[in-house]
Parts: sequence; C-alpha cells; structure tokens
Amino acid sequence: MSGTTAVGGNSELQSWGMLSKEQLIYLFNRFSFLTSQPDVKKRIAGAVKDKQEAVGVTTAIQEEILLEMGVDPRFGIACLGKVNMVYENDRDLMIKFYGFVAKEEMACDEAELEPDEFADKMHFQHKLQEQQLEMLKHMRTFHRDDQSAILETLHKQMENASFDNSAAVLTSSQIQEIIRRKTSSPFNNSR
Repeated sequence: MSGTTAVGGNSELQSWGMLSKEQLIYLFNRFSFLTSQPDVKKRIAGAVKDKQEAVGVTTAIQEEILLEMGVDPRFGIACLGKVNMVYENDRDLMIKFYGFVAKEEMACDEAELEPDEFADKMHFQHKLQEQQLEMLKHMRTFHRDDQSAILETLHKQMENASFDNSAAVLTSSQIQEIIRRKTSSPFNNSR
C-alpha cells in the first residue's frame, strides 16, 4: 500500500509518516504564490471583515494545497508542527520553513491591519532585517568559537523575549562584551 496516491474520487490521501522535503518545499512555494494573488488577499481580508481569524483562512489555504498534493489536510498541518524537530539539521529547509511562517504572518497582518499600520510594520521589519544583516557581517569577523558564543547569547535573549523578532539583534558593543567575557573566563582554554 502506497503512502501517496493521486487525488480523485476514491483515492487514498497520505496520512502517515512525515512530509518529505520536496513536499514541504512545494507547499511553501505554492502558499507564497497564492497569498500574493489579489483574489486570495481579498479572501483573507473578507474573512477578517466577517470577524473570522485571518490565520483560519491561511490554514484553510494550506489545507487546500495539501489536498491538491494528495495529502490528508489534518495530517499535513500536523506535519508542519513537526518540521522543527524532524528537519532541524537541514539548514536550507529550515530557512525556507521560517520564510513560510513569515509569509503567513505577513498575509494575516496585511488583512488585519489598516494600510498605514501595515506599511509601518513592513518598514519596521525592513529596518530590523538591515540591523540583523549588519550584526551577522560583524559576527563573521570573529573566530568560529566566538561566533558560537554570540549565537548562544542571542538564542538566550530571544528565548527570554518569547522569540520576539525585535530581540534578534545584538549591538556591536554587546558582541564585544560577549567576546570579552568569553576570553576572560577561567574556563577558557585558548589562553
């Protein structure tokens, strides 16, 4: 018995195992394409006007894509909740996954916020991404061990902020302080 078959009248939908990397990438790309279409944006905005949750509509869109793929929608949505664990060592897929999550959040924000609020949020996100890029460029000037210490501190900072994106930046002086503490630590064997 096969785990996947074509969608049709009496065909069986995949409902076991885990979605493959290829299936996930297809889902992410298709969702990104659909949520950029004017009719889909209207669908999400219309649902919000009718006092529905925008995320309910984006989830329904994901379920429709999963059905197109021959995947049981409930099973597919459950697989999305496991991507972090199953594919945690696949950096490329994780980047695509976080892009997918960000695209869903953006689609919901666009439907829920007033146009000027949405523009402000996009401007803030753009500025934050610029700061993160500068931080990463600065980090690359350090040794790998130092980079690991910086990333560990950044992870703790994000955890403490409940993974709020605005906590995903360290200033140059914060980075210097992390390196200073690391090199002055009595447990540092590199001296």
